[in-house]
Amino acid sequence: MFPVAILAGGLATRLRPITEKIPKALIEVAGRPFICRQLDYLRGQGITRVVLCTGYLGEQIEAVVGDGHAFGLDVCYSPDGPTLLGTGGTLKRALQLLGERFFVLYGDSFLPCDFREVQQAFVSNGRPALMTVLHNGDRWDKSNVLFRDGQILEYNKHSPRPEMEYIDYGLGILSADVLGGYPAGQPFDLAAVYHQLSLTGKLSGHEIHERFYEIGSHEGLKEAEIYFSKKEMA
Repeated sequence: MFPVAILAGGLATRLRPITEKIPKALIEVAGRPFICRQLDYLRGQGITRVVLCTGYLGEQIEAVVGDGHAFGLDVCYSPDGPTLLGTGGTLKRALQLLGERFFVLYGDSFLPCDFREVQQAFVSNGRPALMTVLHNGDRWDKSNVLFRDGQILEYNKHSPRPEMEYIDYGLGILSADVLGGYPAGQPFDLAAVYHQLSLTGKLSGHEIHERFYEIGSHEGLKEAEIYFSKKEMA
């Protein structure tokens, strides 16, 4: 299985005051830090190596997770340093730890899907990048993907159009060379990378049918709490 980059460096301003003293990844959800739930799930998906891209209060995440041994994983870190690099810039910085092909997911997302199936879709498609998508219809957030007949025609996070009925599910696979033209050490957004790839036919799509959970907002945090509480009672 490809390694996984977890983007866990944001300031999480929407979750203040919770995140004034701890990073979003360490927020407790149903009694456990969210990052611990993510790592346990990744191990169950057959993942063995994780690169945590950290920024704001990242040293706290490292203190909890360590080298990943407690989770049955090999975990290493790529901190932003003094300048927050954004989701794209932090990935560019981490490339030497990630290799040629890798999964990307966000540090505030829990994604109930089959990672092996997603990887197989990427390999069989042959394009340099893949985005998982969910038929969303603006239910959980603003839909931002034009996806037809198994193909992504456009992804546009910042200017979505009414005909876009799908949303970025939150799990992608990238080839390292798609970041080659972007400046090292400078902030840029992964959404801009995906947008450009979609317009040039280089972004394949893989549809997921189970909803995602996220802790990027207070409402999302409540829904995630309910989801995990029910799972543990089952």
